[in-house]
Amino acid sequence: MFIVLNKEKMLAYIVSILTVIILFGIANLSFINKDIIETSSNVETSLPIYNVDTEEKKVAFTINCAWSADDIEDILETLKNNEVKITFFMVGDWVDKNQEAVKKIYEAGHEIGNHSNTHPHVNNLTYEENLEEIEKCSQKIEQITGQKPTLYRAPYGEYNNTVIKAGFENGYFCIQWNKDTLDYQALTGEQMWKRIGENLQNGDIILSHNGTAHTSDSLDMLLKNIKEKGYQVVKVSELIYKDNFEIDSKGTQKSK
Repeated sequence: MFIVLNKEKMLAYIVSILTVIILFGIANLSFINKDIIETSSNVETSLPIYNVDTEEKKVAFTINCAWSADDIEDILETLKNNEVKITFFMVGDWVDKNQEAVKKIYEAGHEIGNHSNTHPHVNNLTYEENLEEIEKCSQKIEQITGQKPTLYRAPYGEYNNTVIKAGFENGYFCIQWNKDTLDYQALTGEQMWKRIGENLQNGDIILSHNGTAHTSDSLDMLLKNIKEKGYQVVKVSELIYKDNFEIDSKGTQKSK
């Protein structure tokens, strides 16, 4: 009888212990699952700055330089006549071939941003390769102007978390755009204005290129039309927030 009673007690103890272990395991599993869900929900794609949330009637006009420099003189003359300073994003290879143009742009008071060294598809590059593309271009610009760029625009409008991280972690504001002239498709000035002018808003960043069919001969009209709508045309660095900001899911930079 004594032995049977002990066996029953031991069986009860074993059942109790197993129950506790099972319940503890379920609790831990729920906790782990919760962590996995929360972690995966917080994994979001990092974004560049497409535009800026501001009450000021300001827009930034930008020109990407990756092709020829034949129209730079005309562009600079138009900007001077309109008393406007803008941002030029330059590819390192373009800088190599057009050092005098870079110097003239800088001396005219315009802002120079980084557009990579060789204009590759940056989404295919590692963090280190992205950083090398950025730094090599910046070194070339700094050698001519004495100033290292603080703005970076990735080629082809491509980006992923690696691209954005390589920029922001190394002192660059990653800049996209939310208004595209599509000048590289040989659109006329009127067609460009229809694309950007109808829905122009505070904080827009406008994309254009030099070396296209109609950018230089349409620039005067575009700038005048923007001004007639009551907007001030500024450099990108005069539009964006430098600190205490966040970038929402649409790429709009907002002050905290």
